[in-house]
Amino acid sequence: MDTAILVIGANGQVGKVLTKALQDKYGKERIIASDIRKSEDTNGIFEVIDATDIDRIKEVVVQYKVTQIYHLAAILSAKGEENPLGTWNINVKTWLNVLEVARIYNIEKVFYPSSIAVFGNSAPRNNTPNNTYLDPTTVYGISKVDGENWAQYYHTKYGLDVRSIRYPGIIGYQSLPGGGTTDYAVDIYHKAVLNERFTCFLREDTVLPMIFIDDAVRATIEIMEAPVENIKMRTSYNIEGISFSPKEIASEIRELYPDFKIDYKPDFRQDIAEEWPKSIDDSEAKMDWGWQPKYDLYSITETMIRELKAQYEMTI
Repeated sequence: MDTAILVIGANGQVGKVLTKALQDKYGKERIIASDIRKSEDTNGIFEVIDATDIDRIKEVVVQYKVTQIYHLAAILSAKGEENPLGTWNINVKTWLNVLEVARIYNIEKVFYPSSIAVFGNSAPRNNTPNNTYLDPTTVYGISKVDGENWAQYYHTKYGLDVRSIRYPGIIGYQSLPGGGTTDYAVDIYHKAVLNERFTCFLREDTVLPMIFIDDAVRATIEIMEAPVENIKMRTSYNIEGISFSPKEIASEIRELYPDFKIDYKPDFRQDIAEEWPKSIDDSEAKMDWGWQPKYDLYSITETMIRELKAQYEMTI
């Protein structure tokens, strides 16, 4: 059977980059990008899908003889707190729809993006292990714990090959911040390149795990391509790139922009960050399917500045 991959939530931060990476690997004709509305810069096959509509997902799966699904649609942590019940409905219902469609049509593999938001006050904040207490206090985190358990349930009960990783904060230049607690680490680079003062919604010493978008996408494809016998975790795998604070990222930016100014005005997102890990133990992912990050803070900063300069049509 030819590979046909459906990406649900292809317009998002990860979805855009992942779709392009999958197109490069498998060919544009084998990748079906989808989201609730069509993107202006769509390149390749695109289908409008409201993932809360299971019948629409079924239509696309049948039409393209889909063999794999990457489900990326979700409302993130900070945005989620503005509408808890709506966030729960979207994050959980869409995932259950995908699992049911995958079960009914015998989809070979399904990817589920979890998050460090699954951890709460009971988990160790330093070097947080893969298997520990999961007691999040945000609706986003609660929905992700729920999703992990449903993934394991469908694997155990129906034999569905569901694979998942817990993303830390993701830093990328391809899209604007999307409502996450770690989004300051994207916005700060935009402000630096535009020579604007940056106001950070976290304290300067708030350390959180981060990952560069290229590493996140590579990890996503690597876990999906790993031999099935290597996947020992059917809830989700921890992965991390590097942990740092706003003060540290500002210091790195000043190596290129000595006059860069930053203010700190913590808001409700500080409370969310206080319950998340400072660093992640991703040894299970490294051992089981060979995960290794490539980007550190220096290379992230260098790449973000270079790419954003090009986007804003400045001299490199």
